[in-house]
Amino acid sequence: MVLKLEHVTKRFGSFTAVDDLSLTIPEKEMFGFLGANGAGKTTTFRMILGLLDASAGSITWDGNPLNYSTSHLVGYLPEERGLYPKLKVREQIVYLARLRGMAKADALKELKIWLEKFKVPEYENKRVEELSKGNQQKIQFIAAVIHKPKLLILDEPFSGLDPVNVEMLKEAVLALKENGTTIVFSSHQMHHVEEMCEHLCILHKGRPVVYGALKEIKRAFGKKNLIIHADFSLEFLKDFPGVVKTKPTTEGAELQIEGERVAESILKEIVGKGFIRKFALEEPSLNDIFIEKVGDSYE
Repeated sequence: MVLKLEHVTKRFGSFTAVDDLSLTIPEKEMFGFLGANGAGKTTTFRMILGLLDASAGSITWDGNPLNYSTSHLVGYLPEERGLYPKLKVREQIVYLARLRGMAKADALKELKIWLEKFKVPEYENKRVEELSKGNQQKIQFIAAVIHKPKLLILDEPFSGLDPVNVEMLKEAVLALKENGTTIVFSSHQMHHVEEMCEHLCILHKGRPVVYGALKEIKRAFGKKNLIIHADFSLEFLKDFPGVVKTKPTTEGAELQIEGERVAESILKEIVGKGFIRKFALEEPSLNDIFIEKVGDSYE
């Protein structure tokens, strides 16, 4: 059950939204999809779902094209919300579940389980418009997963949620992955992708600029981050050999350096200059890699 995109291109008139994109998304895994606004993420999702036809290339799942005959196997949480505000949660979910081929009784049973999980059993008979944005997001999520899809596509699932609800939704997503669902998700928050995904792709102007296993991507990046908290000025380090970037902080400095040897030289240089509270070498963050490849910060 591998999802495969081969040389997928999508043009709208003279504008190319997705340009020769080839990806393999392994079964039962969580795959991160990153890119600034307008990079082509949502267009790619819509092609995977069969809502848009690709101008060129092919998209297959388990070797077969995705179309209406496979729609009961797929779940989708769109970035823009699409619930009927006047309908009660229960009516809404049952209607959407039945479109996916579920029986009403099964849908209600699943709905009750999910509402308990999200600690909101009292919402079953509330109208969607009575709920806060964050709680509407939970209902939208339930609509995407109620039919137990094998492939789940989440477009910005955590946007607009407070930290407590983010954790709750994250747990639910990870539990689905553990149960064998293949999940593709895009997020504005790099740390979510870092925490949850083994493989990822960064799209820039419709083309993949980074693609592969997160561990390999970090290793190939080569640079590392060095965090120093010290009681003396670290200003002089900005011209130190092997230092790529320096950012002063209230407690010292954060440096981007070319490797472990540079860290060693810096340590020798600063020992004896005063009290060092922290000296920590860290892997590059996904945000560092994104800035380098795409040219601007994501946030």
